[in-house]
Amino acid sequence: MSFASSNESIEKSLRKLSVQLRLYGREILKEYKLSKIQFIALQWVNDSSGITIGQVAKNLDLAYSTTTDIIDRLEKNGFVRRERSKTDKRLVQVKIEPTGLELIERVIEKRIEFIEEITQDLDLNEKELLTKLLEKMMEKSELVRYE
Repeated sequence: MSFASSNESIEKSLRKLSVQLRLYGREILKEYKLSKIQFIALQWVNDSSGITIGQVAKNLDLAYSTTTDIIDRLEKNGFVRRERSKTDKRLVQVKIEPTGLELIERVIEKRIEFIEEITQDLDLNEKELLTKLLEKMMEKSELVRYE
């Protein structure tokens, strides 16, 4: 197998696994009547200790007005809150609420169940190798710049 075909195989496998992993975790979103884009926005809010709507819009590659609607719905459902910055009163930050954290935790638990299910036939050495290889790929991916 050549490098090119090997890389194509890796891309295809990662893409398919990523889709399956997200779909498996999204079953929980139906209970909350939350769209996938709302959940992704919630994750961005969780990943930052106070993020502006503009920053969320940039991360989602969406218009500011669309992102405002998403944050409005998340706030209405009690997953996030808006709060004025203590250092710059002009800035309004979006912060996660305990119910938002709980939802993210439930989705991640569901995703871990999926990973346990699809790796159950791997022995301990294979799981350790897989973990090391994925961590190495993640580290390298964080160094790659893209536009």
